[in-house]
Amino acid sequence: METDIDPRSLIGRKAFDRDGHRLGTVDEVYLDDATGVPEWAAVRTGLFSRDAFVPLAPSTLADDGLRVPFDRALIKDAPDFGVGRHLSPDQELQLYRHYGLALPEPGPPERPASLSDRDAERNFGRLAGQED
Repeated sequence: METDIDPRSLIGRKAFDRDGHRLGTVDEVYLDDATGVPEWAAVRTGLFSRDAFVPLAPSTLADDGLRVPFDRALIKDAPDFGVGRHLSPDQELQLYRHYGLALPEPGPPERPASLSDRDAERNFGRLAGQED
């Protein structure tokens, strides 16, 4: 996924699985603690409004919304950690394992171009768009 996109612009977009079936709406975006790059999105799904965490790295942003390259059943079975809180390293590890993704390589911290200095300072390790 593009890393120069403002993560707040994802909130409210529709999300679709690999087959183009609508999953729900992006509720929140989670930033990597070290880099501030958008890493996970919580997608509000179904009638009972459960949030499913989806990885942003293999996902793409299209005109109609966020395309997540996984099957709907896998996404709906993702670990449920609730939303509005920081994801712990253990929770992130569970999500990487659930989706069969390799852990990201540790690298030097870098700030995404779309965040201002003030936003970058406030948002590291926080939800995108979360107010202090």
